[in-house]
Amino acid sequence: MASGGEGRATLGLTKPVAIEVPQVSFSAKEIDFAEWKGDLLTIAVSEKDISKDEDSKFLNSILKKLDGQLNGLLSEVLIEEDFKGKNGQSVVLRLPGFGFKRLGLVGVSQSTSSSLAAIHREIGEAIAAAAKAAHASSAAIILASTNGILDEFKLTVASAISTGIVLGYYEDNRYKSESKKFYLKSVDIIGLGSGPEFDKKLKYSNAVSSGIIFAKELVNSPANVLTPAILAEEASKIASTYSDVFTAKILDVEQCTELKMGSYLGVGAASSNPPHFIHLCYRPPNGDVKTKIAIVGKGLTFDSGGYNLKVGPACSIDTMKFDMGGSAAAFGAAKVIGQIKPPGVEVHFIVAACENMISGTGMRPGDIVTASNGKTIEVNNTDAEGRLTLADALVYACNLGVEKIVDLATLTGACIVALGPSIAGIFTPNDELAKEIAAASMLTGEKFWRLPLEESYWESMKSSVADMANSGGRHGGAILAALFLKQFVDEKVQWMHIDVAGPVWNDKKRIATGFGVSTLVEWVLKNSS
Repeated sequence: MASGGEGRATLGLTKPVAIEVPQVSFSAKEIDFAEWKGDLLTIAVSEKDISKDEDSKFLNSILKKLDGQLNGLLSEVLIEEDFKGKNGQSVVLRLPGFGFKRLGLVGVSQSTSSSLAAIHREIGEAIAAAAKAAHASSAAIILASTNGILDEFKLTVASAISTGIVLGYYEDNRYKSESKKFYLKSVDIIGLGSGPEFDKKLKYSNAVSSGIIFAKELVNSPANVLTPAILAEEASKIASTYSDVFTAKILDVEQCTELKMGSYLGVGAASSNPPHFIHLCYRPPNGDVKTKIAIVGKGLTFDSGGYNLKVGPACSIDTMKFDMGGSAAAFGAAKVIGQIKPPGVEVHFIVAACENMISGTGMRPGDIVTASNGKTIEVNNTDAEGRLTLADALVYACNLGVEKIVDLATLTGACIVALGPSIAGIFTPNDELAKEIAAASMLTGEKFWRLPLEESYWESMKSSVADMANSGGRHGGAILAALFLKQFVDEKVQWMHIDVAGPVWNDKKRIATGFGVSTLVEWVLKNSS
């Protein structure tokens, strides 16, 4: 992320330092693992793989061969370390006399609720942890058993492993006085296949990883650094980096006023950092467009709750820098699209960026704002602000003549209550669009669950003085928020709302996840010719 610029906030004199992002080269090989030479050979092992016969020999051919070469040392170590191949378990041995310096074993998840991609991305993250601890510059990975993986899924598995390695290895140290050195330079994936298809897929995975890291950096950046102006600056940089396919348009307050975006401007009215409406447009290199789609991301760089101030121990006001997680996913995806340049599809990335603060110019509970489609909204809760910004962003997207819109927003705590911290809620009246995102997520391992757009609930969103209220009480809060957004989407446009309030942020590690980027990219590819 940029460390300077006109819109940079100076509060606290904090600026991110430029840090090294791991540049790992991946290759797929069909060789005997015993012939591999390098720092760390890792084997992904399940509980089933470590089963033994009546002679106490491994049933798995790879482990049996390795144990034979080590004169039974592998069996001894697994017993001593109580390694059972369970998810999260790992053991690393230093081995003299081999082409590789260290041997690592990592457990494989047996979860039936996780996709093939999610399981192998976890394996990649475990390998990254082992490589990091060993200061390895070269590593290789082999799955103890590939019997259950159909040939058509081997590319997906290799891709997931490589993505997991890059993301597991990367650490965001931009705001620390000392940064760590990255050692890992190359990884060989053995036994899944090789050739041009694998090379292309691994190159694609690296591009996706770079987009996810970018999204993580945006969300991790504090609000005194990442202001709406800086978010606009970062988006503009994507357009200038990939200027052959991208253009950027940044609208200021005056231009948004001309477009009658009263709903959006009402939210940003209290902040000394003015709103910036961001519109990136991707057009394929040959200019041939068959499908026009839009990705709209919520871009609250900080959310205080406004006059309905976030208070109490569970309010999470200290993590409200993550309230632009939807925009981070959108721009992370834009960065990937700029690199892979899919044909036949035009993609608009739209973010109404602002801060929700408190001041004498701020929006009050009971105020009425008018959106750009002329609909009036009684603001009965200033902390239900994301939907107000998205209202004008969705109207803007529809006016571009797009056929499909997906919006992503850290919109409601209610969605986290319903689905927990790892699953995003999706809302759409369109079954085909739901299938597209479901198919994309199967390839990425990200978790989504479709929730109902229960029209009868809209009754609680009615206002006696305006067309609607912006909040309808506690029950079914995620559904009410989606029903609100639906009021600002043209009926001819296929639309989906994704509530990512849970999965964009890892509460245990207090760090961003980059959720949404990979699925958005796959969705764009599905709409490409």
